[in-house]
Amino acid sequence: METVIEGLEHPWGLAFLPGGGMLVTERTGDLRLIRDGALAEEPVSGVPEVLALSQGGLLDIALPPDFETSSLVYLSFASGTAQSNNTALYRARYEDGALLDGGVIWTSQMNKTGGAHFGGRIAFMDDGTLLLTLGDGFEFREEAQNLENHFGTIVRLNPDGSPASGNPLAGEDGALSDIWTYGHRNVQGIAIDPATGIVWAHEHGPRGGDELNIIEGGNNYGWPIVTAGLDYSGARISPFTEHGQDYTAPLREWLPDSIAPSGLAVYRGEAFPNWNGDLLIGALAGQALHRVRVENGQAIAEEILLADEGARIRDVRVGPDGLVYVLTDHANGAVLRLSPAD
Repeated sequence: METVIEGLEHPWGLAFLPGGGMLVTERTGDLRLIRDGALAEEPVSGVPEVLALSQGGLLDIALPPDFETSSLVYLSFASGTAQSNNTALYRARYEDGALLDGGVIWTSQMNKTGGAHFGGRIAFMDDGTLLLTLGDGFEFREEAQNLENHFGTIVRLNPDGSPASGNPLAGEDGALSDIWTYGHRNVQGIAIDPATGIVWAHEHGPRGGDELNIIEGGNNYGWPIVTAGLDYSGARISPFTEHGQDYTAPLREWLPDSIAPSGLAVYRGEAFPNWNGDLLIGALAGQALHRVRVENGQAIAEEILLADEGARIRDVRVGPDGLVYVLTDHANGAVLRLSPAD
């Protein structure tokens, strides 16, 4: 493990630029450029104004598959005020350290209070559409079963922010046409395996009950009707801990303690050949990087890495070089790089 750069303020998401360099979001509201091992002195201009409150702020960043020709950048962020806020999606053109011609292309129908559970991870699918994860707003968990709003959902959008065609819930009475899946608590990790097309996601449980799921359009993942986690008071949230046929069961649950998962990558590369197809998951409360062994679409084993660093891991990505990059969630956060030992 080596430190690529330090001095980032609560970094949240990372994207690799063609030809080298990285763009890193800071939850407090800045987008930073790292090139040739150095942090650009000035933040990238043209970033939208964000609500930097508690868990809210500038969240994820993603480059579409056609970035080399389009130069488009997508940012998710918390928008609004402490009394009324949403998760929003911003699109702009990146050029020479600036975002140009930017605008908000999608805003969630949540209008929640407080600064918790925004979700915010972005993943592009092979068909050019994108998935955006959302949270249940913490105090609004019952709404995660209501298809008339975006609480506790994953949405599937066209590149311009409009609902993608073929969303399986669009025909249901009252359902928002951009919802892809629902019944989630707070999804802060999503990744698509480029080799299999499987969409993986994890979500925060309350006290225990973090989940690792395979995401399939139209499915209900159960929150808060069924959960293995406890409320913060120690009381049961629901009498149901088994998902049954109406709710998609997780492949992995973390019990009795939550690791608070954030960031997710499917490893495909040459640097760590024994890791191919495995999942890399950051842990905030667990202060570690978890490697989940995957075989035939099943999570069969788990290895805990970086536990001796004492760092909250916010994001994890596989670089173009096949090495693993992680963001530490601290006021003096860092980009760390993992490479094979000699």
